[in-house]
Amino acid sequence: MAAEAPAGPGSGSGGGTGLTDLPGELLELILCCDVLGAADIGRVSCTCRRLREACQPRGKVWRERFRLRWPSLLKYYSHSDSVSWLEEYKARHNAGLEAQRIVASFSKRFFSEHVPCDGFSDIETLGCPSHFFEDELMCILNMEGRKGLTWKYYAKKILYFLRQQNILKNLKEYLQRPTERQSFLEGAVLIDQYCNPLSDICLKSVQAQVDDITDKVRKVLRTKNPRHPSLASKAGEVLVPEVELQRQVLDAMNCVLYEQLKYKGNELDYYNSLNSYIHQVLIRRTGIPISLSVLYLTIARQLGVKLEPVNFPSHFLLRWCQGKEGSTDIFDYTYIDAFGKGKQLTVKECEYLIGHHVTEEFYGVVTSKEVLQRMVGNLLNLGKRESTDQSYQLLRDSLDLYLAMYPDNVQHLMLQARLYFHLGIWPEKVLDILQHIQALDPSQHGAVGYLVQHTLEHIERRKEELGPEVKHRSDEKHKEVCFSIGLIMKHKRYGYNCVIYGWDPACMMGHEWIRNMNVHSLPHGPHQPFYNVLVEDGSCRYAAQENLEYNSEPREIPHPDIGRYFSEFTGVHYLANTELEIRYPEDLELTRATVQKIYSSGKDLIVPRATVPILNILLGLGKSSSSSEARGVASSADPGLGGHTSPVAETPKAEEELLALFHAC
Repeated sequence: MAAEAPAGPGSGSGGGTGLTDLPGELLELILCCDVLGAADIGRVSCTCRRLREACQPRGKVWRERFRLRWPSLLKYYSHSDSVSWLEEYKARHNAGLEAQRIVASFSKRFFSEHVPCDGFSDIETLGCPSHFFEDELMCILNMEGRKGLTWKYYAKKILYFLRQQNILKNLKEYLQRPTERQSFLEGAVLIDQYCNPLSDICLKSVQAQVDDITDKVRKVLRTKNPRHPSLASKAGEVLVPEVELQRQVLDAMNCVLYEQLKYKGNELDYYNSLNSYIHQVLIRRTGIPISLSVLYLTIARQLGVKLEPVNFPSHFLLRWCQGKEGSTDIFDYTYIDAFGKGKQLTVKECEYLIGHHVTEEFYGVVTSKEVLQRMVGNLLNLGKRESTDQSYQLLRDSLDLYLAMYPDNVQHLMLQARLYFHLGIWPEKVLDILQHIQALDPSQHGAVGYLVQHTLEHIERRKEELGPEVKHRSDEKHKEVCFSIGLIMKHKRYGYNCVIYGWDPACMMGHEWIRNMNVHSLPHGPHQPFYNVLVEDGSCRYAAQENLEYNSEPREIPHPDIGRYFSEFTGVHYLANTELEIRYPEDLELTRATVQKIYSSGKDLIVPRATVPILNILLGLGKSSSSSEARGVASSADPGLGGHTSPVAETPKAEEELLALFHAC
């Protein structure tokens, strides 16, 4: 790229054509080339007025820089928007720096406890657009798979929180609408989004899939009745008045859903939470009665047939009026079982379905809010049954949803307080919940008082914590500890694969745990080293040394907390992050020596410590790229890579240069 432009045509030695002599369109095309970066454009725009005008903030050049750097963000702009792309580039760049600073701080702040919701307070007060912040978090999550695990762990938690807060706001707005404007499908999508905030789920895409099914139904309907009124109207515009015409729609729906597309009730894996998520129902073509009913009802209404939800016990149903509209006589309705391939049932057949008699009230129609309540209730029950997820995430999410709909429900408030208390997270929030319960129901003072007392004790203990316990292998009392942090192990008895993230010179659990786990039956009993391990099934276990052995085929351990303790998987072992290394400062050397001895056969399998700072990897510095895009770097060391510099200790020269160019622009 030319550092300077000639003053004009024919000037300069040899009279050659310079960059500024080119036609505007060609000059713009060159400046939009993807080998140029923001720093390059900044330098060019500082050389002369002609090039400064070519790189003007609202022009195509800076728009192209923005598009190349952050392509996923263009969906937030329309072609008619008058946007200063230079200012947008600056704002997104600065949001990225702020996101990196916050992510870098989380490991030290929250290594010893779950991240409480007030831990995200810094994020909520940021002045940058939330989608800029989220985009940076996604950049972190999309890094090379085996590196930056600690960054990814906390970026995921932050993104989870931000998206849930936004979804909760949308849910509350939905609940405040008039009933006729509360779409059952939209409600199901909101629940789905809240429980799966990191998945790409939106109402528009779900609606498009439902519309596609509806079009298939129309094709079948057209072959049966080319003049059917549902074919002439747009989705849901006209209600089909005649029962026989409605029946034709339902028959066509059953043909498409259950015969062509093979939808069915999931009887074999009924208690899988995926059955409750509408986007998964559409992908897997299976679900439970309520999720299939929402799909069935939505398609029917788009074709002009009014079906209504019935909160039938143990088996959600729909009802179809055969008599006068709005009839209160339960015998004026046919009941539809979407779980049972759209089978149409009488009142008596509904009772056969669940095996006992029910009163008339259970055949009545329910509101969209009550439908959501039942969907969330199903997830609550699944969350209580979940045995491997020690964070109880599904239970926590479903409690949040339930209390968003019914904020004064004492039973669920108490469950939430007990859950947080059990997990040892956010004790200040527990006190707030308990105070609210006491105000709603003074008769709960006994249970409330017990939890208040123990929560206050928890807060006091936390204040008294002096710092991390450091375990040196060289200490005489640790001489029997054979294994080290980061090694991939196999349990001799149960066969599970795991990684060590902590150890004790002897069993430190209480007498009851030792008795229940039959530890005394082991040859060395409790008087041997015990190891904290993350297991591939998502559980955390405490294993005796005699039960562990080196894994002959070391592999990645897909545990949700892996990034809390480790920064990288080398292919044969894990590297402890800074916080874990502080607690076990002498383990890394033994881990490397062990791996060298156990797994090396003629070649060194140990991947050395990363020499390129993690943020350089994140932002494209220090590696080859098709673009010379200068990307902001907020720190020189990942807290998860074992470096001991402060996460924001210094600003690299490239970052200073880019900031200076921004200022000049």
